[in-house]
Amino acid sequence: MPGLGGRFNTVVKSKISRMLDRAEDPQETLDYSYEKQLELLQNVKKGIADVVTSKKRLQMQSGKLEGQVVKLDTQARQALAAGKEDLARAALERKQLAQTELQSLDQQVSELEDQQQRLVENEQKLRTKIEAFRTKKEVIKAQYSAAEAQVQISEAATGVGEQMADVGLAMQRAVDKTESMRARASAVEELEAAGTFDDITQLGEGSDDIDRQLKELTSASSVDDELTKMRAELGPGSGDEKPAGELGQGSGQ
Repeated sequence: MPGLGGRFNTVVKSKISRMLDRAEDPQETLDYSYEKQLELLQNVKKGIADVVTSKKRLQMQSGKLEGQVVKLDTQARQALAAGKEDLARAALERKQLAQTELQSLDQQVSELEDQQQRLVENEQKLRTKIEAFRTKKEVIKAQYSAAEAQVQISEAATGVGEQMADVGLAMQRAVDKTESMRARASAVEELEAAGTFDDITQLGEGSDDIDRQLKELTSASSVDDELTKMRAELGPGSGDEKPAGELGQGSGQ
């Protein structure tokens, strides 16, 4: 599947780009760019110093050669005046070699001067450019800081930011839990008012009227049954009523 690999690479690159975009701080990027430009300026200055050093070295050699040319010319004249033509010729030959080398050094010094001039001009242009970049950098950093602060304030006010979103979720959970507890309390109050919940302290005590009447009826029936049993044991006439004072006198008569 050739298309799958391409789509996978696209997804990976997009995610990496998003991660880099989040990690990139424009202020740090601007400061880093400014530091690299300063390093470049320092390299240009070092190049100018190297060119000047080389030029000075060649100029010193050129000065020595000029002195040597003058000296050889004087020696040739002196030798010729003394009748030593061969010695004068040798001095003139050395003089010509020194002059040739001197011309080469003068040409090199001239080239180094041109190079130095170009480097100085470039250094001035680069310095101006870096100074302008520094000013613009500070302006952009200030604008970015202000925009960042505005975004944070707006997110805090509207609840759009990640932190405020977490706070909003926590608050919503607290509200939901509070509403749930209030609903439960209201339901319990309603059930209690309807008498759904019996008082556990009254269980078994016959607080209900029907239970009381049933218990009284059961008690009266038991008494009647016991009286009937006693009459059967005592025989006929046991049902006649006697004065309360006669109770307990049967054994004395």
